[in-house]
Amino acid sequence: MEENQQVLIDSLPQGKLEESHYRMETAPIPEPGDGEILVRTTAFAITAGTRAGLQGSASYAGAPTTGIVMNGTGVGEVIASNVDAISTGSHVMAPTGWQQYSVQEAKAVTVIPEGHNPIHYLGPLGVNGLTAYFGLLRVGQPKAGETVMVSAAAGSVGHIVGQIARIRDCRVVGVTGSDAKCALLMSDLGFDAAVNHRDDGFRQSLKEATPDGVDVYFDNTGGDILGSALFRLNVGGRIACCGVVSQYDTDRPEPGPKGIPGLLINKRINMRGFLVFDYLEDYAAAREELSGWLESGELKSLTDEISGLEAAPGAFVDLLAGGNVGTRVVRLDQ
Repeated sequence: MEENQQVLIDSLPQGKLEESHYRMETAPIPEPGDGEILVRTTAFAITAGTRAGLQGSASYAGAPTTGIVMNGTGVGEVIASNVDAISTGSHVMAPTGWQQYSVQEAKAVTVIPEGHNPIHYLGPLGVNGLTAYFGLLRVGQPKAGETVMVSAAAGSVGHIVGQIARIRDCRVVGVTGSDAKCALLMSDLGFDAAVNHRDDGFRQSLKEATPDGVDVYFDNTGGDILGSALFRLNVGGRIACCGVVSQYDTDRPEPGPKGIPGLLINKRINMRGFLVFDYLEDYAAAREELSGWLESGELKSLTDEISGLEAAPGAFVDLLAGGNVGTRVVRLDQ
């Protein structure tokens, strides 16, 4: 009899995350009840934000605990359904977690239209793309001709942010962690400039890449990069605070950057945090526009694929060290 392979949280990290914080287990395949469906996972995304949940710094994720399936968003095929509106054989996006099978309530899933690539619902049409879309356009509010700076620019959210800014006729500057990623951003995704924050001359390079300052900064990292951005922001600049990846994988987070609140006051900077769930009612309209950009080729989706459930813990550790390009996806259908 086929069983449900799962990756469980075995222990909570006190410092950096390690593969040993997880364990593989098998369980019976669950059965859906009334108003529920059974989903066979074909792929799920690994995102830096779920590290914050293990740390207890993401209130929306609840308190961190052990002995449960590692959380994550996945896509899969409906193999049993007790919901009239969701047919067996359809594909859905759902909070599958790191496991082969899961039971989902109808309200928790998004049915993927026929003809759409389900993997796109882990990237540009899923949480990553929607986060980029609303964070930049609703919070950052860029105007044509302005300079938009984005950190973790080769990551799952950042590479989409930069392309949307370019589509809106902005000058785009990416900050990332290697020269190879910098080259990719400019050659493949149309960034105007890219800077390696690991270089000793990072601050000078950033200054040279932003000769007219920065109007919008999309912050995925916090820490020193946020501090550097503050000093490059123009009067009336906007900061969209999306994530703090520099603080997730440690028990000794850096102190807040210099210049707060002084620079915010003197330059009249608007610094605002957001969650993608704030814009739930507008998801459909956003997906329609994002889909149009994908079809026209204006928006490219970078996917970094890993094969096999057992590879997920190592892939997560590597992602936190900056090993991914684009959205890291674990495929279970290969």
